[in-house]
Amino acid sequence: MDNATYTMLRQFADSWGLAFMFVFFAVAIGFVLLNPRASANARNAAAIPFKEDHVDGE
Repeated sequence: MDNATYTMLRQFADSWGLAFMFVFFAVAIGFVLLNPRASANARNAAAIPFKEDHVDGE
């Protein structure tokens, strides 16, 4: 592959790769914020560190 082809492909990947990652991130955030079931699951998962552990015998 010559240098011009490499440069063209690199510029294409840089611009459209950034656009793809932004769209993917926006969809993922929208899914969590707008889907009621996913939002409840996210809240439950976020509260896990604050829940007390109950070990048998204590």
